[in-house]
Amino acid sequence: MPNIPVEKLHALTLAIVRAMGSSEQEAREVADHLVDSNLAGHDSHGVGMLPTYVRLLHEGLLVPNQTLQTVSDAGAVLVLEAARGYGQAMAREAMRRGIARAGELGACIVALRNSAHIGRIGTYAEFCAAAGMASVHFVNVADHQAYQAPYGCSDARLGTNPVCAAVPGEDGGPALLLDMATSAIAFGKARVARNKGVQVPENSLIDAEGRPTTDPVAMVDEHKGALVAFGLHKGSGLAVMAEILGAALIGGRTIKDEQKGGVVNSMLSVIIDTRRFGSAERIAGDIDGVKSWIKASRPAPGFEEILLPGDPERRSRAARTSGGVPLDERTLGEILDAGASLGLERAALEGLAG
Repeated sequence: MPNIPVEKLHALTLAIVRAMGSSEQEAREVADHLVDSNLAGHDSHGVGMLPTYVRLLHEGLLVPNQTLQTVSDAGAVLVLEAARGYGQAMAREAMRRGIARAGELGACIVALRNSAHIGRIGTYAEFCAAAGMASVHFVNVADHQAYQAPYGCSDARLGTNPVCAAVPGEDGGPALLLDMATSAIAFGKARVARNKGVQVPENSLIDAEGRPTTDPVAMVDEHKGALVAFGLHKGSGLAVMAEILGAALIGGRTIKDEQKGGVVNSMLSVIIDTRRFGSAERIAGDIDGVKSWIKASRPAPGFEEILLPGDPERRSRAARTSGGVPLDERTLGEILDAGASLGLERAALEGLAG
């Protein structure tokens, strides 16, 4: 598995997104987001999504350079329609508006409806944290067949429906960042496992008969079987609420609606100006106190250290920024094929990848 230098991976990604018809600003926002997802260690939401995005473009299910429309504005509540616009651009613009409004009013609830795939949700929580905002996000996944079997179900009935929350730190990033699918693993992680030729962790998948399996091939290639919810009924309940809060409540497409084979996300975000609770120094001190209290525990058997939400991403960024991003041959080949389908010369793309 080759490690690709970050600047080369970004150049390759930018070339493909430009060829999809995006403006320079949109192309850079998408490329920045995808490569940063790889840097954070979330390869499931990184540049490996490019083949899917190109397919969606060819099928008319992703619209470059879309304008985010305001459906309603009630001051502290914004409802925005993305109409299949490029998710990374639509969601970031939604966060910009929400952050500005939260700065004025103290908090803002932003309902983003019907965007094409918005990618790694933690990116938007990080964006809010950099502006001094805490945030909570509920997301659904629609327009394609369900991937996740709720607790007690023998087949898939929901998407992976991620939930995310973050609080700002003193360094301009999040002090803590929780970003997780409500399924035991994201579908993209099953795709990464298939591409690498490895099994997924136990208790992540069921087969077409509802039996536990660790083989991702049938799920990814044949759409048979399902991901299972993390934490049994607790994760399953959170997945249901993400579907309701993230889509049904705000008027977004839900998993039961007609499926066109796309990837549509709707997201409900609560953005909070932390300055309304006290000084940044006091808040940071209290947060650091809780973190230190937890980390002072003796690691349990089988653990070398105690990690908190956001720690793995910080470590991955440091390692991959200097050492490059690992990309398996199958994923790289699929990316090159996707670029070639847009009229780009494969040899030139291979040159960009190094």
